[in-house]
Amino acid sequence: QVQLVESGGGLVQPGGSLRLSCAASGRFYRIKDMAWYRQAPGKQRELVARIDRSSNTSYSDSVKGRFTISGDNAKNTVNLQMNNLRPEDTAVYYCNGKIQILLSVRAKEYWGQGTQVTVSS
Repeated sequence: QVQLVESGGGLVQPGGSLRLSCAASGRFYRIKDMAWYRQAPGKQRELVARIDRSSNTSYSDSVKGRFTISGDNAKNTVNLQMNNLRPEDTAVYYCNGKIQILLSVRAKEYWGQGTQVTVSS
């Protein structure tokens, strides 16, 4: 019913940039907020950045000043501009959305399949 699809991952050198995108499709009432998470092998999934419909944002300390999350309510998309990438940013990045299918039902979390970001020389 709801699908989140990420794109934009790849291999980049330290100090480089990537822009990730996530598009939500399907039938739903409203996206309450969207977020980017990342997970490296053997590590916990980590919240990277979050944005709500009013464009309020939050970031993990490790990416503040380097990453920027943005969204387009009309297009049901969210982006993550990643600048000055570091090897420790290497992970699978997942799009997450808190999406309300019906007005009378609380929002549920949906996940994309992830896109690999590798930062290496």
